[in-house]
Amino acid sequence: MLTRCISVLAAVVSLFSLAGWQAEAVTMAKMTADGKWAYVPLANGFDYPVGKPNGDGYYKSRGLRLKTPRHMGEDWNGNGGGNSDLGDPVYTIGHGLVTYADDAKGRWGKVVIVRHAFRDPRSGKVLCCQTLYAHLDRIDVQLGQLVKRGDQIGTIGTNRGMFTAHLHAELHFNVLANCGQQGIPKTASNYGDLSRFIRNLRSLPEENKYIKMPIGCFLPYKDTEGL
Repeated sequence: MLTRCISVLAAVVSLFSLAGWQAEAVTMAKMTADGKWAYVPLANGFDYPVGKPNGDGYYKSRGLRLKTPRHMGEDWNGNGGGNSDLGDPVYTIGHGLVTYADDAKGRWGKVVIVRHAFRDPRSGKVLCCQTLYAHLDRIDVQLGQLVKRGDQIGTIGTNRGMFTAHLHAELHFNVLANCGQQGIPKTASNYGDLSRFIRNLRSLPEENKYIKMPIGCFLPYKDTEGL
């Protein structure tokens, strides 16, 4: 009986693998005892959040605009237009830590925020930033999870039919600027041009090291929490 059960289990696993359903292990970040720091891998460069790695099959319909009418990020649409990209994968642009993964409701819908650490090639200093991915149809990561460059974090959505399917993505140099924005000034020191950032930092040295990244600074948004 035991041999038969093992054989059946092996067959089921084989079928799941053939169907592409084999689950990948989730790696959660190690944190310091005081909850103020998490160990995160340094980014080795950054790719586009759709059509990885180069955004193939997508176009940027709107970009960052810091003046009225403001738009604090970029909107990415599939070349097919309409809802042709509904359910398409969304990827983290680089290694990082998931500091938010929840339904923010309102005009945001389902949102994932990833905090990144990278070595600035000009100064040699390790800097911190974060990327926000909004209007998702599905969230595929969890709070506190470590993600690698190109990992799928969700799928493109419409925010319950409020918009035509697209990805709204933001780059924050100020990690307090979450989906609530919390009164953070709409300046270039706080919000960045995501596409320019990616183009300038496509390839960084592979250091294979973890650094201590600050956490515990996420301001609550409505009834949701982050790191």
